[in-house]
Amino acid sequence: MRQAPGPATRIDLTGVYFSCALPSPPPCAIDPHLMALIFCPADESGNGVFEVVFRKGLTEDSEQLARNVSPFSVDPGKFTYRLVRGEIEIQEIGQIFAHCRVDTGQWMIVPLNLLPPAS
Repeated sequence: MRQAPGPATRIDLTGVYFSCALPSPPPCAIDPHLMALIFCPADESGNGVFEVVFRKGLTEDSEQLARNVSPFSVDPGKFTYRLVRGEIEIQEIGQIFAHCRVDTGQWMIVPLNLLPPAS
């Protein structure tokens, strides 16, 4: 993050990906990072909990692979960010899904495509 003219905040992202080659044939472990921007409406308190559940599927009853819960505080009308690192044991090539929400709000789902190891 850096200050920009205005004053504005600028976030430069490098290393963003939506698929990755596994380090070795399954079973193996990966540790993807997820960054979330969390906005607080002006009429809210600014305190909450950010939850991420890495799952094998799209539904809430899909197998849980890892979970992270992180409290946050942000000024109303502003945003904050959270960086979540998952430590996940992979049994097969395919997709995993990061189910993300603030407090008990709706889940936002982010896919990660798992590819065979690069030769």
